[in-house]
Formats: sequence, C-alpha cells, structure tokens
Amino acid sequence: MYKIKSIKANNKINPSSVLAYGFITVILLGAILLALPIASKNGESVGIINALFTSTSAVCVTGLIVVNTAQHWSIFGKIIIMMLIQIGGLGFMSMATLIAILMGKKIGLRNRIMIQESLGQFTISGVVRLTIRIMQATFIIELVGAVLLATKFIPEFGMKKGMFFGLFHSVSAFCNAGFDIIGNSLENYVGDPIINFTIMFLIILGGIGFTVIIDIVKVKKMRKLSLHSKLILTVTFALLISGLVFFFVLEYSNPETLGNLSFKDKLLASAFQSVSPRTAGFNSIPTGGLRDSSKFLTIIYMFIGGSPGSTAGGIKTATFGLILLAVYAEITGKNEIVFAKRRISNETISRALSILIIALTLVIVVTMILSITEVKFEFIDIFFESVSAFGTVGLSTGITGGLSSFGKVIITITMFLGRVGPLTVATAIATKHSGKKTLIRYPEGKIYVG
Repeated sequence: MYKIKSIKANNKINPSSVLAYGFITVILLGAILLALPIASKNGESVGIINALFTSTSAVCVTGLIVVNTAQHWSIFGKIIIMMLIQIGGLGFMSMATLIAILMGKKIGLRNRIMIQESLGQFTISGVVRLTIRIMQATFIIELVGAVLLATKFIPEFGMKKGMFFGLFHSVSAFCNAGFDIIGNSLENYVGDPIINFTIMFLIILGGIGFTVIIDIVKVKKMRKLSLHSKLILTVTFALLISGLVFFFVLEYSNPETLGNLSFKDKLLASAFQSVSPRTAGFNSIPTGGLRDSSKFLTIIYMFIGGSPGSTAGGIKTATFGLILLAVYAEITGKNEIVFAKRRISNETISRALSILIIALTLVIVVTMILSITEVKFEFIDIFFESVSAFGTVGLSTGITGGLSSFGKVIITITMFLGRVGPLTVATAIATKHSGKKTLIRYPEGKIYVG
C-alpha cells in the first residue's frame, strides 16, 4: 500500500515545477561552461558568481551583464551565450522536443502536458505540431534577420565576423535577450534605419508570442483572429505608439540622449526606445542619460513586458490589457467585462490580478533589499535594475557591474523568478485543485473599498 501511494505521489509532480527545474539545469550547465578559462579572452575564469549571473541572464533572456560581453568573452564564450539565449527564448521543452523528434522518439502524454505548459496553450491537442512550426518559424525569422544585419556588419567587420555578428544579434533580438557583442549595444547605429528596423522587427515578432504569429499567418484578416490575438495586438500597438510619443517629447531636448540628433534620428531613436524596454534590452541611446521621467516610463514598460507564449518577460500584455478592461468596466458600471464582443470570465480576471500582485510584491521586495545593500547607488537606478531583472529586459543605468556579490545573487534570483515565476504561478492558478471545489458556501459579507 505504501509503494502504491509513493507512485501516485510521483505522478502528481506539477509540470510547472519540471519546467522550473529544467531552466535551473540549463543555467547551471551554462554557468559551468562560462566559468571555464577557455570562455574568457584573457584565459582566466570569470568566477562562479559572474558566470552564474551571465548564464542566468542568457537563459532567462534578460541581457544584464557584469562584464562587457564584447570585450571579456572569447568566441567559445560568445557561442555558449548565444546557445543559452536560444534555449531560454524557445524554452527548454521546445528544444528537448526538437531533439526527441530528430532522434525518432515518441512524445508521450506527460511530455505533451509539459510542452503545453511551456507554450501557454489551452489544450495538449496539436502541441507537438505547434512546436515544430514554432521552431521552423524561429529559425527562418532569425536567418532573415541575420542576413539583413550582416549587410551592415560585413562591410564594417569583415565576412566571418560580420556574419557572426549578424547571427548573434538576430538571435538575441528575436529572443528578446538584449545581449550585444559590439560593446555599447546599438549606440553607434542610432540613425541607421536597417539596423534599427531589423532589430525592432525581430523584437516585436519575438515579443507578441508564437501563437499570435501563427494565428496571423493562418487567418490573415484582423476580424478573424482569435480573441487572444486581438487583445495582444491591440495592447502592443497602443504601447508602441504611446511610447514613441512620450519618449520623443520627454527626451527631445536632452543633450545626453536625443538632444543632438536630427529630427529623423530623434523619431527613429524614440521608436526604438519604445520597442526595446518591452523586455528586449538593446539601447540606441545611453540609458543612464535618460531623464528620471523617462526612466520611470521605461520601468513601467519593462514591468508590462511582452506577450504570453513569447520570448518576453514581464506581467505580459494580456494581463495588463485585462486589468485595464476590468477597471474600465468598474468605472462605467458594467457588470460584465467585454472585449471584441466577447465576455471575459471572472476566473481569467482573478488570474490576471493575482499575477499583478505577485509581480509587484517581488519587485518591491527586491528593490527594498537592494536599497539596503547597495547604498552607493541612487534609488531610481536600483528600482530600474530590479524591474529590468524581473521583466527579463536587460536595460541598465550602468550599475550592474558595480553591484556587490550579494546584490548580484539577488538580481540572479530575480531574473530566474521573472522568467519562470509568472508562468509557473499562472499555470498553478489555472489548474489548481479543479476537482476539489468546496461544498460549503458562506453567507456574503460587505466590505467598503476606495
């Protein structure tokens, strides 16, 4: 009897926990490889804490760095980082599925459930086929991006280096990682339309989610899109346009950012600044030079992040959109939350609110801890760093390398929770004890709010 119970207990392992353990395994493996002397240009180990930080940042597609990626890492180290970004962006379950398919192995029910959790799908039906499509789309998009970027990098760096630069930055952009091997992100290309539009295109595609991309390709007409895709595209478009306008106005005369650029370049840089904080982490203007108002706006964008089932982090555009719809319904006195002539369930709204509160709590706790341990930095910069880590963005005002060892560990944990936490929490809330509804219903009580 005891053995039977043990088997049952093992069968009830939460797939979300398996996903979390998978990310941890990849992170630790990456840290070991990056800690090797061969991974550094100077032939000396970067140290376990810095290697763990970099591996976590790559797997969690964050982009925060403690050493300059271009100057410190060897070709071996850069290739490892690019591979970790690719695995982290697609999810280790997707990569494991690809390997299993190539080896001719059958994908069992348990693995299909984990793929479903990883991709944020409602059912397990067709998840393997969806994974294959995602892989195909990813490699095609990244290849196209690499070729476009290489047209600019090859004349500047030569054939081999230019091709590698194109591939690395294409993977980093589509996976919303923000790692660069140029040295100062894209500040040298602030006015280059090919570099800027290619990177923005990759970031947006990687950030709207694989489900939305496939939906767009299949139906081609906005009115035939799923409710999920319509909400994602609406919120994403609104954030991109509002961000462009706000950054253009706020930084127009700032000599440290847009002030010395031409009108055309100011528009291009503002558009890039609107796209990148949505978990990508590239910057074409110095982030540390932003005004406090722009830093705070960037913090808001980083906290919102990208879309569900994408390479992006944050609370997700769907969560943000649902909360706005709930607030609008409350203000207008409507008893139902409706979008695109479809009613949104209370369960979905409760899930969105739960994710928001959990995310806020995490950011507040991390910011409080760092404000105590990293007293040499301004509060706005610490707050910025905390949200950047949680949103897996990678933008920084320049304090990452100066963090204490304890501070680096805290940011490392935050990056991991930001990448895995919201997904795990959302899944747990969606599936918890579905068959164990209470048989007792208490009388309703009244509480005054507001």
